[in-house]
Amino acid sequence: MTAPIAIIGAGIAGLSAAHVLNAAGHEVHLFEKSRGSGGRMASKRSDFGSLDLGAQYFTARDRRFIDAVSQWRIQGCVAEWDPALYQYRSGALTPSQDEQPRWVGIPRMSAITRAMVGDLPVSFGCRITEAFRGPQHWSLQDADGHNHGPFSHVIIATPAPQATPLLATAPKLAAVAAGVVMDPTWSVALAFKTPLDTPVEACFVQEGELDWFARNRCKPGRETDYDTWVLHGTSAWSREHLDASKEQVIEQLHGAFAELIGCAVPEPAFTLAHRWLYARPAQGHQWGALADADLGIYACGDWCGTGRVEGAWLSGFDAASRLLDHLE
Repeated sequence: MTAPIAIIGAGIAGLSAAHVLNAAGHEVHLFEKSRGSGGRMASKRSDFGSLDLGAQYFTARDRRFIDAVSQWRIQGCVAEWDPALYQYRSGALTPSQDEQPRWVGIPRMSAITRAMVGDLPVSFGCRITEAFRGPQHWSLQDADGHNHGPFSHVIIATPAPQATPLLATAPKLAAVAAGVVMDPTWSVALAFKTPLDTPVEACFVQEGELDWFARNRCKPGRETDYDTWVLHGTSAWSREHLDASKEQVIEQLHGAFAELIGCAVPEPAFTLAHRWLYARPAQGHQWGALADADLGIYACGDWCGTGRVEGAWLSGFDAASRLLDHLE
């Protein structure tokens, strides 16, 4: 009986790989250090509604990904989002001319990966710290010292800095992953009892501390009595304030938001800050996925491609396809 394939990471890349392999008749087992799936597509439930603190939306250009989005739409976990989109530049808010279709999970971004998990076997709350190759099979060790295996192959679907030590058995792949720079992002959520008097529902910011802000409750499936907003700091600002307290981050980004939104901003009824240490790759790459087919180890993630949600999905698809090609 063939041993299952281990996939480390239950974000969009890992689950994309899992679906390709599962559809081809291979048994997989996913390991995820967090309590739920999604990675940077995770959402935070609160008394003020569900808040998308990571990925705000995604676009679809590649036909394979478009087909996947169509299936998610049929399943009811995705809807198109058409916000009143603005840009802030040279001290002024102006409507954006960017009209490309944008998609969001419903009722929260994490709904997509929850649907993808389905009945796939996943060990949540299990942080894998080492992958080692035996004479015939792979074994994994977690942070509590427990061993998992045997596995025929391993796919590592984590941010590059976390993938690097897991690729120790494949030094060339580890060296590539070690050279990838990941940018951080501070994310702040604000909830107001009274809706802000602004037509803006989402905005790309071209200067200052902020990179983006959006009216979270205007997304499909996120109705709430409170006016909820999510703010993202720029990569540069987030890096400079990497070790700042959450209170300091909230104060500064709330202040920056109040200065540029163009209306009165009262004290919020609720605030929340989250630091994404590995939010996005500093630059895109064209690898698709990393592979040492002879050893049977692969790596994928947004850092192998465009850095977008679509890039992560395509990277997982590529890793699984390469594995299947080697088995033929």
